[in-house]
Amino acid sequence: MGKYIVGITGASGSIYADRFIRQLLKYKHQVILIITEAGKKVLKQELNLDLAVLRTEEEIESYLKGYFSVADHTGDLTYYDIGRIGAPISSGSFPVDGMIVLPCSMATVSAIARGASDNLLERAADVALKERKRLIVVPREAPLNVIHLQNLLLLAQCNVRIIPASPSFYHLPETIEELVGFFVGRIMDQLGIEHDFIKRWEGI
Repeated sequence: MGKYIVGITGASGSIYADRFIRQLLKYKHQVILIITEAGKKVLKQELNLDLAVLRTEEEIESYLKGYFSVADHTGDLTYYDIGRIGAPISSGSFPVDGMIVLPCSMATVSAIARGASDNLLERAADVALKERKRLIVVPREAPLNVIHLQNLLLLAQCNVRIIPASPSFYHLPETIEELVGFFVGRIMDQLGIEHDFIKRWEGI
């Protein structure tokens, strides 16, 4: 199975990351998770997932494995602290099949576009770029200013796949879960990962 780095930042849309990670684990992929400090605050706000009370990587990883119901019949999950710049994924020698920043704040878009590498998430994205690994960012901001658009254009020119968090409605979703699932399925399509979210369009 595949090995994927998932970065969660402070943009709204934690529910997408939640569903995406669960789907990866369901199909026995390995998830390597990084969460920014702002991302932790949004997780608490949107999913009532409070990681601030946990102090160590080990505590957070154990908690997240319970939250995502990681078991023998699923994939595995590893958590690295955002400040652990020397983690294995900071090296191009570490094998991964891709990286997804979901959701991706405009601050993180800017940092990746300028090669900042000031924290582990930014460094992992920089490594994905230099090693020509598949990198997907899912920005969630509105409206977009010229700086946002220029940074996104720069990433697109570096072959980063940009999938704005803008769900579609032509499949006639009846619940938020269906809306989120369809969008997450489109992300997984870009990675070539099996999923069961989408009823394929058959034309009209």
